[in-house]
Amino acid sequence: MASTYLTRSESSAGSSTKATFSAWIKRSKITSDYPRIFSSYIDNSNHWKVYFDNTDKLNVYGEAGGSLTCQVITSRKFRDTNAFYNLVIAVDSTQGTASNRVKLYVNGIQETAFDYATYPSSSADMKFNGGSGNTDVIGKKEGASSDYFDGSMSHIHFIDGTAYDASAFGEYDANGVWKINTSPSVTYGTNGFFILKNGNSVTDQSGNGNNFTVGGGTLTNTEDSPSNVFATMNPLDNFYANATLSNGNTTVATDGTNETFITSTLAVSTGKYYWEVEFDAGSDNSFIGIIDRVSDSSSFQSYIDATNGISYKKNGAIYTNGGNMSGVNIGTYTTGDIISVAMDLDNNKLYFGKNGSWLNSGVPTSGSTGTGAFSINSSPKDGVYYAQVGDDNTGSQTLKCNFGNGYFGTTPVASAGTNASGIGIFEYDVPNGYTALSTKGLNL
Repeated sequence: MASTYLTRSESSAGSSTKATFSAWIKRSKITSDYPRIFSSYIDNSNHWKVYFDNTDKLNVYGEAGGSLTCQVITSRKFRDTNAFYNLVIAVDSTQGTASNRVKLYVNGIQETAFDYATYPSSSADMKFNGGSGNTDVIGKKEGASSDYFDGSMSHIHFIDGTAYDASAFGEYDANGVWKINTSPSVTYGTNGFFILKNGNSVTDQSGNGNNFTVGGGTLTNTEDSPSNVFATMNPLDNFYANATLSNGNTTVATDGTNETFITSTLAVSTGKYYWEVEFDAGSDNSFIGIIDRVSDSSSFQSYIDATNGISYKKNGAIYTNGGNMSGVNIGTYTTGDIISVAMDLDNNKLYFGKNGSWLNSGVPTSGSTGTGAFSINSSPKDGVYYAQVGDDNTGSQTLKCNFGNGYFGTTPVASAGTNASGIGIFEYDVPNGYTALSTKGLNL
């Protein structure tokens, strides 16, 4: 979450020329300030850091005595808010070839295209591992309360004294997908550490005892991980760009003056999926449901009319292709109510529930019978269906989505329901045969 950061003070000096940083990160907010990933900091004139700039390019930057020691800026931009990136930064200023002194790897592949590259001089002091006076910071600007990283991080390694390549921290599977190595065989050195291994623990797992503390904010555990990425709402498909997303893009707050709609980062064409949305505040104009196109219309209402979407409005109405479904009202929802959505694309049926009870006498396990269901068009316009929330202009809305991370905003579910698939944590029971909208759920 933004405003959360980790910190530790070094006590013993290590190598000033060789180090490796590796982390799995998932961005929530892009094109914003200069979000810091990691830095080793003495003062504003002596530091080393890894961060994204405000154009979403990855930067490695160092100063010593106020003079630049290195700066490497990738040509590529990092704007995917759905996937985890494995970033590996290997530094060895003793290398004879300048370009070998700083190496960047993303998902196992070495970056070779840079907008700017100034490499360290031979055996330059990189101002990391300095011992007393050095502070290691994760998630915000060193020495300031700004430039927070907004997103998730997992399996953070720092190596003191060795420059490893990416193969130490992952490998490709049979499908060519870069997979995490949860227990790499590396030598951590004096100031090396391994944190956020399988949760939100900041206790060092390297054996060095180089523990971090939470310097600010709240460090929240999440089911979202490099090995199972859960859907969120997609900041790149935020019509009018007026919805404010937070809490890892699972909380949506509309602005109350413009029609707003937003779709999920994952979309599907087959299978059975379940998710939950807590209505936190707003008028009768909020919508919760599914849709088969990303936003490209000037009006939410006309957009619903022109698609095969199905949305449950706060006043109990159901909107679908052609507008309000005449004579249908499944009951209102209000602040604090949790709406369950069960999407059965094997039988083209959609079910809504409220606070643990299925509405319209729905039975999500009824298969092709579709008891209490709303029929889904078998030919989606984009070939897939997305989860969707939005409003139709009047009044601001706040909706908190749980795609399986086990939280509504920052509040964990009160008591997790049963879940036969074992994927994700939900407030209420997941119907048999349904699973979370996540990468593992897609591959059941």
